[in-house]
Amino acid sequence: MAEGRPGVSVRRGLHCLVALALLALAGLSCARRADLDELGSFRLSEVAEQGDPARRASVRLVLEGLSVDTTGGSTLALTRYERAIQVDPGNPYAYLALARYHADGVDPGRGMPFLDKAEALLRAERKLEPRVQAHVQGLRGSILSSQGRTDEAEELLARARDLAPTTWGDGRLDPDELL
Repeated sequence: MAEGRPGVSVRRGLHCLVALALLALAGLSCARRADLDELGSFRLSEVAEQGDPARRASVRLVLEGLSVDTTGGSTLALTRYERAIQVDPGNPYAYLALARYHADGVDPGRGMPFLDKAEALLRAERKLEPRVQAHVQGLRGSILSSQGRTDEAEELLARARDLAPTTWGDGRLDPDELL
């Protein structure tokens, strides 16, 4: 080490520490992605037995709606989703299902207020974990894409694919994928 430059090796040491920290973070990110992939995509049936009786009844109605929606019974599905909100107006999953329903329909933009409500309720209940976040971001991306806002949409859809590649690989959330 040169006598007039004692800070050089300290700087080099700090650079090495920063590089190691970045490598560790990258490794954690990959491990987290692998863990999420192993867990699979969030499905509403996972929360069917959670909450008070009104929440459980409301979730059952949403599950019925999703089941009917998979067979093309969209009118009956919509009725079930709306009834679920009547039973439990604070059920974020009912709003999420309604957002999905509209995002996949003739006027996708109608889904955005339901998605905003679902996201707010999920945040308030501290249930906006990454597997659920994939659906929120993916649906938002899908709706924005239908409105021609492709740059924003692609970023959100890419995040959804990153969090739930099997479900969001095709850029959409089918009713059976939420069931």
